[in-house]
Amino acid sequence: MTLKKKRGPNTPHAKSSNPGNSKKSSAKAGTKSRGGEMLGSFNGVGYFMLVIFLAFCAGVLHSKHVSHMFENERFFSHLSALERELSFRTEMGLYYSYYKTIVEAPNFFDGVYDIMHCNVTEFPDTVNTLKRFNLYPEVVLGFMFRCYEQLASYFNYQTKVCYTVNRGQGLPPVQSCEGLGELSFFYVFFIFSLSGLMMACFFILCYYLSGSILGGILGTLCYFYNHGEATRVMWTPPLRESFSYPFLVAQLLVVTYTIKSVTVNWWNILLVAVTTITFMIPWQFAQFVLLTQTCALFGLYALRFLTSHKLCIILYGLAIAHAVNFVFQFGNSMLLSSFFLSALISTLVIAKLETPISKLPNQICIWLVQAVIFVVGTFSIKISIAKSLGIEDDAHIVSILKSKFSNYQDFHTSLYTCAPEFDFIERETFTKLSKTLLLPAAILSLAVVLSKIAIDEWKFWFGTGTKSETKEEKEEESPNDVQPNPKPNAEYFYHVLQAIAFIMMAVIIMRLKLFGTPALCVLASLLASRKFFGFIGDKRRHQAIVICLIAMMTVQGYQNLRVQFNTSGEYNNPDLEDLVEFITTRTSRDSVFAGAMPTMATVKLCTKRAIVNHPHYEDVGIRERTHKVYQIFSRKPPKVVWNTLNSMGVTHVIVDSQWCLGRPKPGCGMVDMWDREDQKNRNRPACCMLIEENPAPFKKVFKNKKYSIFQLHSK
Repeated sequence: MTLKKKRGPNTPHAKSSNPGNSKKSSAKAGTKSRGGEMLGSFNGVGYFMLVIFLAFCAGVLHSKHVSHMFENERFFSHLSALERELSFRTEMGLYYSYYKTIVEAPNFFDGVYDIMHCNVTEFPDTVNTLKRFNLYPEVVLGFMFRCYEQLASYFNYQTKVCYTVNRGQGLPPVQSCEGLGELSFFYVFFIFSLSGLMMACFFILCYYLSGSILGGILGTLCYFYNHGEATRVMWTPPLRESFSYPFLVAQLLVVTYTIKSVTVNWWNILLVAVTTITFMIPWQFAQFVLLTQTCALFGLYALRFLTSHKLCIILYGLAIAHAVNFVFQFGNSMLLSSFFLSALISTLVIAKLETPISKLPNQICIWLVQAVIFVVGTFSIKISIAKSLGIEDDAHIVSILKSKFSNYQDFHTSLYTCAPEFDFIERETFTKLSKTLLLPAAILSLAVVLSKIAIDEWKFWFGTGTKSETKEEKEEESPNDVQPNPKPNAEYFYHVLQAIAFIMMAVIIMRLKLFGTPALCVLASLLASRKFFGFIGDKRRHQAIVICLIAMMTVQGYQNLRVQFNTSGEYNNPDLEDLVEFITTRTSRDSVFAGAMPTMATVKLCTKRAIVNHPHYEDVGIRERTHKVYQIFSRKPPKVVWNTLNSMGVTHVIVDSQWCLGRPKPGCGMVDMWDREDQKNRNRPACCMLIEENPAPFKKVFKNKKYSIFQLHSK
């Protein structure tokens, strides 16, 4: 049994338990034990089962909640198979198309081979999409669906029910099928189940940090009450974050457990590695999240909250996960040249050089050397690898950050920053988070935690070296308990640093609110912690205050939930459906299409025609391709654009009128972007407008209210 913390001696260098050179202490019978135990043993098996039951309930409720909103927003159950595919716009449709490829292939291995040797995604090139697009979720789901169908066939089990839906508005009736035997239903069911797993882990994380079931309930309710600011899985299920984020919550729980444990060994390495692998494999952005985690762990070590041994245990797990992910992604170059890998190596070097660095004359010199090694090492390793291997795939990340804090703009950066989700966070978000009292609660919790840590730090460096303790902590303490870290509260300080990083990410890029808002919920859960808020009074008074806080949060929180409960809509896009129908029936199967990135994903998914560009913009090659294709929206002469598209093997180009004429905000129209890029043609009319009136050298073969298709003549 892992043991509770023990007060350190009155010296600024209180030792912590180290599995490398010290024996594990044992507790006397009846002693309360907290240490690194994940679920505690306050009331034995009954308490454990209650925590698991509440976590399970939270998970089921969240899964049902997001599924209900998804259905209400699209009327998904009454859509035809084509309409369901059309509703997966942009990247969502691209990812879903590979799942469809695996399921519809003659067998599973043929399907995997097809996506690993795909020549319709970036025609005429053959691309390993499994390497490029983090498609392992689609591979797993494709395999599961095929197994499910085979089992259902073997046991003669009906997997779906089909019926005819009259759509009205002059549209023809369609066949609609419901059940897990329907491709799209199986796909979204798994995603919403993962979302339930995330909430179960989130409850346990809040409970574990606060040391109170009430803390778990508080954190979970904060998430539900601020649901619209915490996730978008109900609107965009196929995005990579939907598969990846649940495992980040599990990984944060494992890292917290490791930091809080008295002894750490290979088991901790394995736990960190497995949860990190499952977080990294579905999402390319995961490496940037893990960069912030590495920085936070380095900060803990530099301030002596972690031993070098425990730091290395966690870093070994991260390193193994990165190596496994690199292999699974077939040597993806972005992983090799990532800042995460560089920071990981630099931090490991610092930990291994602890003995010589600790011999420096004073702490200021130690911090200075550690900081120099970390910063210089991280940038040097990253730049050296990128330059030596010619890797530029992540150059757009630097450009986006540069544009956020300067007047810098280029074509590719504008495509990102003009999208609302890549803008700075809206002021309205802070208002919404304040109305539910989440933001004030998190700030209060943050202030109390930092105050306690600051007091302990002052005593450590300038005082007696003893930690500050509440009356409750002293009463619970046992003389046999062992302190797991050189300083107390390491796990809380880690979450403070991690929350600050997540909130900064959310402020800079709005779509990253999925990290910031849950981090605030975790901080708010600490209001139920006796460790930090025991000064309020006895346990009953503390619990009563937390319950009153929950009641006040519920006033606005319930209104927010009612808005989500009352979400109502129906997917209907006849113009896009008309476009897809024309391509399917009136163009040859060897046709090659170019156009706006979201439309290209739909063309690939619904018509299986080859495309030359797509919405997955993280590769330098596809950025160059899209730059060429988007000449159709520039002011270049039509003949110049025709020559460019013809050289790419394009047979048809689709022009979306909203992309041609639209301007979502000043400077963000396609023509505006090209005016900055191609100033010599600024006084010419846009090419997409010219060819609408006089298509030559193109040939207009299709037009409706939103879309036009132009066929390229052969010279």
